[in-house]
Parts: sequence; C-alpha cells; structure tokens
Amino acid sequence: MNLFNVYPLFNINPVKALGSFLWDDQGQQYLDFYGGHAVISIGHNHPYYQNALKEQLGKISFYSNSVQNGLQNELAEKLGRISGYGDYGLFLCNSGAEANENALKLASFHNGKSKVLYFSGSFHGRTSAAVSVTDNPKIVAPVNYDERFIRSEWNNIGQLEEIFEKEGTEISSVIIEGIQGVGGVMIPDTAFLTRIKELCEQNDAVLILDEVQSGYGRSGHFFAHQEYGIQPDLITTAKGMGNGFPIGGVLIHPKFRATNGLLGTTFGGNHLACAAAIAVLDVMEDESLMENARIMGNYIEEEISMLPHIRSIRRKGLMIGIELDRDCAEVRSRLLYDHHIFTGNSNDKAVLRILPALNIKKEETDLFIGALKTVLEGLATEATKALTH
Repeated sequence: MNLFNVYPLFNINPVKALGSFLWDDQGQQYLDFYGGHAVISIGHNHPYYQNALKEQLGKISFYSNSVQNGLQNELAEKLGRISGYGDYGLFLCNSGAEANENALKLASFHNGKSKVLYFSGSFHGRTSAAVSVTDNPKIVAPVNYDERFIRSEWNNIGQLEEIFEKEGTEISSVIIEGIQGVGGVMIPDTAFLTRIKELCEQNDAVLILDEVQSGYGRSGHFFAHQEYGIQPDLITTAKGMGNGFPIGGVLIHPKFRATNGLLGTTFGGNHLACAAAIAVLDVMEDESLMENARIMGNYIEEEISMLPHIRSIRRKGLMIGIELDRDCAEVRSRLLYDHHIFTGNSNDKAVLRILPALNIKKEETDLFIGALKTVLEGLATEATKALTH
C-alpha cells in the first residue's frame, strides 16, 4: 500500500527535535520558525511536557467518555483561570476542525436556525460544515456546498450589515478567526469585530471565535480577540493546545445548556491528551510565554522592518505575516535549503508566515533575522545586477 499523495512534501525527514530545532535523518539541524502551523507552542520535547506524558503513560492512556476523568476537570479549571473564561464550559475534542464542527452544531441547537455567516480569506477546517465556511473553493466538495453558508468580505462593515438586514432572522451563527492564519495573517478591525458582536446580539445569532491558530498565547494575549474587549459565545481552540498531541476544545458561554448526548466524541479529552494540554498551560504560566511572545514579536518586527522587498508586516505577538513585493516561494526555499530554517506561506502567495514557539530565545530569533536579511539583500543585489546588464 502507498500513501494517498495529497501533500506537497519537502525532501526532508525530521527524526529528532528539541526546543526550536529539528534534525533530519542525515543529521542536518534546522531552526523551526513555523512550528507545524503554530502547533509547537512551548518548543519541541520540552522536558516538563515530556515527563508529564511519560508519567501518564505509566498510569492510563485512554478510556472513553463513559467514565469519570479527573484530568478533564483539572484542564478545564486551569484553562478557565489562565484564559479568563472561568465561568464557561469546556467540550474537549481532537482538532480545530472538530472544534468548529461542534461549535456550529451547538449554535444551531441553541437557536434553532441554520444559516452561517463567514468571511473572505477564512480557514476553519476541512470537514463537513467547517470546510463549508472556509473560503477556498478548491477544497469544498459538492457534498459540502450549501447556500446556508453565506460569505461576507473581511473588515467590510457595510456588507456585513446588508447581509444581516436581509438574512438576520435566519442566521444561526457568525464564525470568524481571531486573526486569519491561512488567509495571510489578516487582523480584524476593532470596529468590525464590535459590529459583528452587536449584530449577533440584536439577531439572536451566536458569535463563534475561531482561535485555533491565533489562540493559546500566540498573539501575546491568551486569545487574540481579548485585545478588542468583546466576549464571544463560543471559542474554539486546538493547535498550540497540546504542543503536538492532538487535542481541541470549545469554550462555551454559560447561557448554553448541556444535555446528555448533545455532543460527543470517542477520543476527545483522553488521558494522554489532557496530560499534554495541562503541561502546556503549566509551562505557559511558569515561563511567562505570552509576555515572551510580545517581546520577541516586537524585536523581530523592529529588526526586519527596513529590509528590502518587504512591503508590510502584519503581526500580533508571534503570529507574523511578512508581505513581500513578490511570491514568497523563493524566499522560503532559500531560507530552508541555504539557511536550514522552516517558515510558512499562506493563501496570499506574497506572505511569508512566521509562527515560532512561544518560548523562542533572542539568539534563535537572531539566526532567523540574519538569514532573512541575507536572502532579501541577496535578491536585491541580483535585481540590481540584472538591471545593469
């Protein structure tokens, strides 16, 4: 049997990782400035995280949600306290897509309505309803398409109001990312988010904040939306939640009522997943990683802002989009193969996406800054030479 070939792969096979570094099967070291799509929040193989998982493996790794699991309660208490959402409920699942599926379903159960408003540039997952509110026709199969899912332009308050004027009584929920990741690190305007919240309240619609990539300290706040002073009805999270162990969750406003069988999952909130997620929160708190995200993000922006070929920098904390004056593919390639640094891209081909671990150190950021400087100045020199010939 062969793998079903759906991923464009770099010819690199990592076999070991520690902190912000990876090593391949040839012994080559790489600096990880992408964290597997913002998954690696506290660095690879953090010793506290490793020990927590090893210790849990020695006890019990899994049983279904038909029995008590004290680790789920510990995780919920800790997440509520650190995030500031202690009065919310927590439903645990396995991924960001699954979290969004359950949030959309819960919203519809709550108000009995079926239409969902989403935004241009969005990415909410690849499963049934989640892909239907993802702005990429290439990955929306005919079975997923439905006119109940309504697309509105990002940061366009006028269009938002027009849609609510026409469809408001039928809109079950509005789903929006705290910061768009795949869309190119697009940051919502304060007035835009505030107006969404107002329209949801006026029309009995549920506001879902997708913090799958932008949450867990990535923006310098626990959730990116907390900078704007709004309170969503549902918050979805995953990626950095388990530092590589699959786990996701929905934070649920107390106005939602739980009933037996309303939601469910086989693997969600299993013992190992909870041990991983608890360890992540412990490290984030003990090592002040949200503060580090703000400090290191500021430092990176300051150091690269005057480099050639950079058109703009969109950033909150360590969620960084570097918009170039060209397709970023060549820059990524040179960083990877000439300087051995992993970076990311986005649906906007000009945007280089930077998502290092939240405990990245200054000397590691300097390696990235120096490499990016060499690559961009090299491209500028090559362009100058080409013009003179």
